[in-house]
This record gives sequence, structure tokens and C-alpha cells, in this order.
Amino acid sequence: MKQADILKAAAEEYAEGNGLFVVSVAISADNDVDVTIDADDRDVTLDDCVGMTEFIQTRVDRDVEDYALTIGSAGLTAPFKVLRQWKKAVGTEIQLTRKSGSRVNATLLAADEDGVEISFLQKAEGKGAKAKETVTERLAYEDIKTAKPIIKF
Repeated sequence: MKQADILKAAAEEYAEGNGLFVVSVAISADNDVDVTIDADDRDVTLDDCVGMTEFIQTRVDRDVEDYALTIGSAGLTAPFKVLRQWKKAVGTEIQLTRKSGSRVNATLLAADEDGVEISFLQKAEGKGAKAKETVTERLAYEDIKTAKPIIKF
């Protein structure tokens, strides 16, 4: 098994046993390994990152192939990359950019393997300048350029 595969498998193994999930694993040509993690029902802590670092270092021998390892959380405003992030955000407001370039702030109603369902306000046709109506729309992931949570204070 290649070193990169061992790194990815170790990250997945640690995440699965600790209430986390892996969002991405990127390995550069210089062997800089960047692992991004998230959790379904809580925030990612520094202890989570340290624990994963230590776990991976026990599984991947640096004497075989040297690497630099960085573990971090997905971040509050980072775009969604995996289905579990979409599911975690159901019921919250997101900013979604379609591949066509149009952008909408919407409530994420549902997310599954095929796509998402969103609800948003848009100008009501023929009802006056300030009239708005709620629109519900189903989008396939291939029609979405980016989506990220909207943080309100």
C-alpha cells in the first residue's frame, strides 16, 4: 500500500472512532499533508486535531517517507465538500452559487446523495415592487458551484 493511501486510511480510522469525519486529504508533491475534518453534532476541538496527528504518526512511518502533517477543521465559512457537511447544515441558512453564476441566500431543507432542496424569497411576479414569495427548489450537486453556511451574530 502506498504511503498516501496509508495516511488517508489512518485519518478515516481515527475520525470514525472519535465522532468525526474527513472532509479532505490533500498531499502535495513535497509531501505536505493537509487533512480537514468536521463533526456531525459538535465543533472540532484542538484535542481532536492533536489526537488525529498522534494517531496518524503512529501509523505512518516518517523514516520510510518524510512528510509534514497539518490537521484542521473545515471552518465556519468554508464551502461544503462532502455530503455529511450538507446534512449537518440542514435547517440552516446557506449562501449557494449556481454554476450559472447566480447566487442565492436560502434555507437548506434537505440533502441526500442526489442533491439538495432549498427555500428562499424572491420577487413576486406582478404583485408590486416589494412583494416577495417563497420558492422551494431542488438542485443536483452538479448544478452547484459552491455553497457555504451563513453565520449570523
